[in-house]
Amino acid sequence: MKRTARAMVYTGPGQPLEMRTFPLPELAAGEALVKVRLCTLCGSDLHTYEGRRTTPMPTILGHEILGEIAALPDINPPTDSSGRTLDLGTRVTWTIAASCGECSKCRRNIPQKCERLFKYGHERLNDEHPLSGGLAEYCHLAAGTTIVVVPSDVPDQVACPANCAAATVAGAFRTAGDCRDRTVLVQGLGLLGLTACAYARHAGARDVIATDPSADRCRLAREFGATSIASTPEAMAEATQAITSGRGVDVAFEFCGAPEAIEQALPQLAIGARYVLVCAVFPARPAQLSAETIVRRLIRIEGLHNYTPADLAAAVQFLAAVHHQVPLAKLVAAPV
Repeated sequence: MKRTARAMVYTGPGQPLEMRTFPLPELAAGEALVKVRLCTLCGSDLHTYEGRRTTPMPTILGHEILGEIAALPDINPPTDSSGRTLDLGTRVTWTIAASCGECSKCRRNIPQKCERLFKYGHERLNDEHPLSGGLAEYCHLAAGTTIVVVPSDVPDQVACPANCAAATVAGAFRTAGDCRDRTVLVQGLGLLGLTACAYARHAGARDVIATDPSADRCRLAREFGATSIASTPEAMAEATQAITSGRGVDVAFEFCGAPEAIEQALPQLAIGARYVLVCAVFPARPAQLSAETIVRRLIRIEGLHNYTPADLAAAVQFLAAVHHQVPLAKLVAAPV
């Protein structure tokens, strides 16, 4: 096996990525070395590169990574999410971050907020663990990373964003609870929102109302399971009222981050509805919500940031189940 790996290093907004060479690590207990097969670029990577999002520098960007097990330690090698032994060459994805499993956050089952979190594609370069991003030949998996084996029939382009978009969507649906025979509203039809449309139908939703200012995205949502589409707030309200006979939607998901969208959703929620906010992760004005409406209508609003290891396993199962029927590969450009 090679003794070094090349990687593209990010040094600052707008600066060309620098090709550098790093030695391959000596693996400690619980670690693994993965040969990168594919790394897709998340919107957050682009925001970082353009200077609209801060991250430690220099770093190796890229957290949507698919790879093959290239090396394992002799003592206490990691297992997959089901506790099974990993073999060299196995195609895998892994959680966007490694957690310690011992701190107060991990004990409360929010390991994505671990006090000693190690996040792939977001770590400053250092001598101990430089290969931490996907824009490299190899990625060094830290102890505490949950590794999930990818079924052989799931294409690379479908599986690669699993540990970001699909796992986050799985976490959002876990947070929302049972969607069977419910009416679901999906706001924002980027990669997350389109995946959510397919996830809702897979979870048994009766109706899926998809909304986005882009008419093209709305049309694409039909292919992902949306039963009704709306490109304006007025059309969203009209569709909701017609489909639910004025009752409102049972479950809603925010995948756009716009405070206006959050404000527009509240009047469309049924009594006892659940509303999960996911993409409000950048500075914006505060959303204006009626506390009285939330109280009187028994509405539950929750935020989700990243996800738990179980969500990634659920996401891979979802992709394996639907990729033959849903055009997920359309959402990822051809590899370069």
